[in-house]
Amino acid sequence: SRMNTFSAKLLDAAIAAGISLVLAVPFVGVDVFANNGVLAVATHWQRMVLTVAVVFVGRLAYRLWHGSPMFKVKIKPIELTPYRKLGPKLALVALAVAVALPFMPLGTSYRYTLDTATAVLIYVMLGWGLNIVVGLAGLLDLGYVAFYAIGAYSYALLSSTFGLGFWTCLPLSGLFAAAFGVALGLPVLRLRGDYLAIVTLGFGEMIRIILTNWTSLTGGPNGITGIPKPTLFNLAFARTSTDGAPSFADFFGIAYSPNQRIGYLYLIILALALLTNFLVGRLRRLPIGRAWEALREDEIACRSLGINPTLVKLSAFGLGAMLGGFAGAFFATRQGFVSPESFVFAESAIILAIVVLGGMGSQAGVVIAAAVLVLIPELGRAFSDFRLVAFGAAMVMIMVWRPQGLISFRAPTVLLGKPQASP
Repeated sequence: SRMNTFSAKLLDAAIAAGISLVLAVPFVGVDVFANNGVLAVATHWQRMVLTVAVVFVGRLAYRLWHGSPMFKVKIKPIELTPYRKLGPKLALVALAVAVALPFMPLGTSYRYTLDTATAVLIYVMLGWGLNIVVGLAGLLDLGYVAFYAIGAYSYALLSSTFGLGFWTCLPLSGLFAAAFGVALGLPVLRLRGDYLAIVTLGFGEMIRIILTNWTSLTGGPNGITGIPKPTLFNLAFARTSTDGAPSFADFFGIAYSPNQRIGYLYLIILALALLTNFLVGRLRRLPIGRAWEALREDEIACRSLGINPTLVKLSAFGLGAMLGGFAGAFFATRQGFVSPESFVFAESAIILAIVVLGGMGSQAGVVIAAAVLVLIPELGRAFSDFRLVAFGAAMVMIMVWRPQGLISFRAPTVLLGKPQASP
């Protein structure tokens, strides 16, 4: 009887491996690419064998473990209540480290460290912007990358065509993205849930296709190059003076180093992220922020209280899009090049995963989730092709152990009276 039970589990694992083999052929085992204008197919048998073996071993281990007493032990989620008072202190320490990072003697790893920290802050800023729409207003947006792209291309076109500087183009890029956010909000006011997600997903893909096909304006698949870098009071971070103005190094009488521009870009995105955090925190305490949270909980109750859901949704879409446009403008000036390939649906999935994993509506949770999702691929570059698989696994684990996100606790927006200390 025991042997028969083991045979049944072995057969179940074999069936699961067979199903994974069928699914692995189109997703893992075959790559289609263009070779001199001709479509070619490359097979990856090692990936397929590895995938099937992992599924077989994992399924068999699960079935064997399922009947053991160990499986009956429940894993309790980590309770963060005792550590809430440490939050402000940890935030101050993290802020001090973030501000001092570009001035630390990092040696040869200076550029890599600041580039990685800059990437984390970009996703933190995007996560805070999407947090308005998803976390506070409760509107599922799967096309947030569109506003990211609009901000990037707005800055690229304005700076390249009219010669405007970064600090002039930055607010304009945010305004353009906000206008598109309001334009998206108008036709989807009556949609909820999955229907809203489908429309926003289509909007994101529509923007990407327009950027790809409108070659006369956006450069098409080739993108836009030669995007100017930001200056500090008209002082360029260059080796020599440009346009008659002295460079940053010449003005201060110091030796030129490429790290000066890297550190300046990092400080810019840090300032933008802190400004975003302050803005979202203040908005959440204003009547508009309370209206967002009321809309998230119950739209019908909102109407009964005299709140206009139309204006609330438009404000959420517009402000969230504006923050995405700011991040896009910084991305464009940091890269010096933009193309449609940088704004695919996978970017929207990453930003949404940051919001969900961190805890919808939680500012600190977004920071932790962004750091985790950006640093994990950096620590394991050999597994960068399986980043979305890691995201999916992380989402499943969060839904099992912490359904409300890494940091589910949020301070109440309104306190009626002074809270009493628990005995």
